[in-house]
Amino acid sequence: MQLNATNCNLRSKKTDCLVLILSNKDDQNSIPQSVIDNSVEYLGPTIIELITKLQESGDIQKKLGSSVIINYPNGLEAQRLLIVSSGGEILNEQMFLSLAKTIGFKLKSLPVKDAVIATQNINVRGRDDVWQAQKISQVLGEQSYFPDSLKTIAKHSYSLTKVLLAISSGQKLKEIKDACKLGLSISKGMNLSKYLGDLPGNICTPSFLAKEAKKLAMGHPQLTCKIINEAEMKSLGMHSLLSVTAGTQQPAKMIILKYTGSTKKKLKPIVLVGKGITFDSGGISLKPGAAMDEMKYDMCGAASVFGVFSMLVNTDLNINVIGVIPAVENMPGGKAIKPGDIVKSMSGQTIEILNTDAEGRLILCDALTYTARFKPKNVIDIATLTGACVMALGSHASGLLSNDDILAEKLETAGRTSSDRVWRLPIWSEYDAQLKSNFADMANIGGRSAGTITAACFLARFTKEYKWAHLDIAGTAWKGGNAKGSTGRPVPLLCEFLIEEANND
Repeated sequence: MQLNATNCNLRSKKTDCLVLILSNKDDQNSIPQSVIDNSVEYLGPTIIELITKLQESGDIQKKLGSSVIINYPNGLEAQRLLIVSSGGEILNEQMFLSLAKTIGFKLKSLPVKDAVIATQNINVRGRDDVWQAQKISQVLGEQSYFPDSLKTIAKHSYSLTKVLLAISSGQKLKEIKDACKLGLSISKGMNLSKYLGDLPGNICTPSFLAKEAKKLAMGHPQLTCKIINEAEMKSLGMHSLLSVTAGTQQPAKMIILKYTGSTKKKLKPIVLVGKGITFDSGGISLKPGAAMDEMKYDMCGAASVFGVFSMLVNTDLNINVIGVIPAVENMPGGKAIKPGDIVKSMSGQTIEILNTDAEGRLILCDALTYTARFKPKNVIDIATLTGACVMALGSHASGLLSNDDILAEKLETAGRTSSDRVWRLPIWSEYDAQLKSNFADMANIGGRSAGTITAACFLARFTKEYKWAHLDIAGTAWKGGNAKGSTGRPVPLLCEFLIEEANND
């Protein structure tokens, strides 16, 4: 989908659908202030009269998202007029995103190929027009994804191919155009992440992810891809990672993506480590059968790294980023690891495996040890790591734990700006003590209490050489039930973090 911004005369603009968002500025009466001030140039008296009648009749309510569609409206060249209420009050970020989603859903349901959205009448508390343009572009771009790529009948289609944001002459056109491009690039990354997450485990295997990584790197000179196989992992001493893959016939892959967007030789890279368990049965510590199909989403950390790199190559961001993706399937079998087994990690530390379903940390610890060779500025791992995080934070915020306050604060700020929020939890030594083992340097679980924190404490033992943050996305990466599907999170958060880092370097 193409998405851009323009200054145009809405009365004479030919389009399949003109979207008019009723104002929430100044007089709070839902009629655009610019219409009142400059009615002839903006839309004309016919449309003003129509809006007034629709409000008086109750067809348009003073409620966020209330809407009506007029076919072949008098006084306009547009074939359709979609009028959407902003609710008559100043919006917060979540209300604006809800409004943008409403517009996207409406356009999605219409047989239209192009649309013009008049955005100049909206006031979002603490956010400017550029932020609004980026967010509405991102939301509309997300609407082009459907999770039914493997269906042979009743597949969805999306006829909308071009959207223009109509802005007033006083707004900064170039900045808003750039924001549209960025928002659309983030949405493409999110959609790639959703696509990979929604694929079933019999298709999206570690080998499949390796091929997708090579495909992503093709044609982009700034991006390179390297795949480390099991024999190489063994020579590197990644016995913790290899213990997870012992019960499956699918070979493990370690995917290394390198994006070089800056020519500064001394600029240290930011490393993103994405957990890539393409299917998690729990191994010998077998999961309950109910909803086990959703364990195809245990690679959403890896999928989010793919999404971020999609954004990077689409925007040519001036930054150096490395992606490290340990991709493994966790299955029971004759060679599978057992509770009580002890393995040695790449770091040399030994681990007593008390629960084979706490496998994500077993692959991440070796990936995090490997990451030290890049001498990174920061390292962020992204993982659907613990059900305890879902119990603590639900589906609204991802868990954040870090050994560096400044890095944590940057991620919290990026979460607020992107509306892809995080909540920080502690990694105190008292929690770390729960990992004590009588037989090895540590156990891979710390008991029933504080499961999200003890999982992060486990990872922290392998990240002492650099500044590190851990994102537990178990509650935010996908939805279950009737709305089952990948969300594409935390791609927006990571993209915003990298954008700010690029601007400050």
